[in-house]
Amino acid sequence: MPINKIVASFDEAVADIQDGATIMVGGFGTVASTPSLLLEAVARKGVKNITTVSNTTGFGSDVWKIMGHKFAEDMDILVRNGLIKKAIASAPVSTIYENNFEKLLRAGKVELEMVPQGTLAERVRAAKAGLGGVYIPVGTGTVVEEGKETKIIDGKKYILELAIKADFALIKAHKADRWGNLVYRGSSRTFNETMAGAAKVTIVEVDEIVELGELGPEVIVTPGLYVDRVVARPQEVEEEG
Repeated sequence: MPINKIVASFDEAVADIQDGATIMVGGFGTVASTPSLLLEAVARKGVKNITTVSNTTGFGSDVWKIMGHKFAEDMDILVRNGLIKKAIASAPVSTIYENNFEKLLRAGKVELEMVPQGTLAERVRAAKAGLGGVYIPVGTGTVVEEGKETKIIDGKKYILELAIKADFALIKAHKADRWGNLVYRGSSRTFNETMAGAAKVTIVEVDEIVELGELGPEVIVTPGLYVDRVVARPQEVEEEG
């Protein structure tokens, strides 16, 4: 039977996400790099007590609409619907306004594990590579070090940062074929490429599905072996990157 990882709808793509799941969400935080329609589908499903792993916790659709985006959902759709129990993130709050996550955090309604951006990437990569963790110098001598194993290597202190494991990774890519080979557009690669394959199940939202062979091996960024499901955005949704 030919390999075909394409699913018909966003709701079908996330149908097996259950309460209490840990979900990686790709992108850097902008709508252009966010798997927006997959997040909408998760919100429609209404799963509770999820842990999210992402660079940000969302700025909110109002912000993106002001900036002129026709489609404007980001991580905030999970936050404002009360679906998140804990966030693991690098930039969970804004420096210019109080986002919905910060409001919930101050009210004691969500948990936060704040992780430096580079450390977050390496902990995700460790999971993708099947490693238990990585030694990182960032955070030594600070609260980041508290309760963690340390090691002196070549006279320098390192912290053992454990791999971040997840049940699902929601990814945004530009193009895919039915085998799940992916290419990205511009800066939207970011955490999408890093997280693809780092969870038990990787689900990819794409602008376009192309025929097998259209994506040359020299341009494929994420091989299909890291991808479990692919779902295409409808044509009426603007193509951004």
